Amino acid sequence: MTYSLDVRGRRVAVVGGGLLAAAESAALREGGAAVTVVAEALCDTLRDLVERGLVTRSSSVPDDAFLTVRAEGAPRSPRPGSPESPDARHPVGTVTLVGAGPGDPGLMTVAGREALLAADVVVTDRLVPLEALRLAPAGSLVVDVAKIPRGPSTPQEEINRLLVEHALAGRTVVRLKGGDPFVFGRGGEELVACAKAGVPTRLVPGVSSAISAPGLAGIPVTHRGVTQGFTVVSGHVPPGHPESTLDYAALAASGTTLVVLMGVRTLSAITDALVAAGLPPHTPAAVVADAGLPSQRDVRGTVDAIAELAESAGIGAPAVAVIGAVADVDGLP
Repeated sequence: MTYSLDVRGRRVAVVGGGLLAAAESAALREGGAAVTVVAEALCDTLRDLVERGLVTRSSSVPDDAFLTVRAEGAPRSPRPGSPESPDARHPVGTVTLVGAGPGDPGLMTVAGREALLAADVVVTDRLVPLEALRLAPAGSLVVDVAKIPRGPSTPQEEINRLLVEHALAGRTVVRLKGGDPFVFGRGGEELVACAKAGVPTRLVPGVSSAISAPGLAGIPVTHRGVTQGFTVVSGHVPPGHPESTLDYAALAASGTTLVVLMGVRTLSAITDALVAAGLPPHTPAAVVADAGLPSQRDVRGTVDAIAELAESAGIGAPAVAVIGAVADVDGLP
């Protein structure tokens, strides 16, 4: 899905502000290009790429542009032959929940790619490999339901409604989600909503960032003679929050590697709670950001300092924290 033209180290302008432009920008970045988006308005996903510093934005094509890619269009309606609205005369369609992995398009499964190739409708998340959207057939409908941290967010109820509505209209729907749909991806809620509406569903599992992000940074979540397990938790709310159900004293005493997803904003509170519960402050820790992307980076330290180190390094979401002896790869037997 990358460009056959060698764009490594070259400035490429992408004209357009929609999901198609986001997909082309991601593919060009994968090929090593420095991408500038030229558009008056940006979709939420493309704006997120700009704010994360992954692409730049300009009001005109830069003078030093090696190549200009026009991606101004965006699929707006289902392919010819697909019904325009729910109709009892048409058979019920299907919904396939596809885990797209951590961000590298090469880590998406063959089954996931095949599902995209057959889709009438793709309902897509922020953290999917955007290049994968280029696999959707011409004329398919691509719906952006990105949930931007502290930014625009599509309510889960609206996502459920979209899946059911399009499937009941007889369409083949792919719900494309970063990582694995059932690992903090709310895929279970979407499965239940479809089941209640009588919509057939299937799951294409994805490579979860809980394992792949540490792995891509050279950190094994388990290691013989060091730890016999790993525990994955959500950090979307801090310890002591009314919605938190985690027992941090138990986590501190578990003897397993701790992997924290969605915990950039709350990492300081989480590490403080673990140390207060008895986890030695010198326990190795790491934070891996943008796993699987050309912009991947990580910071290493100890549990009592890792939050400050990550903040000083400007680490933002998406990022995965790893706490345990395995985070000190040099110290492994």
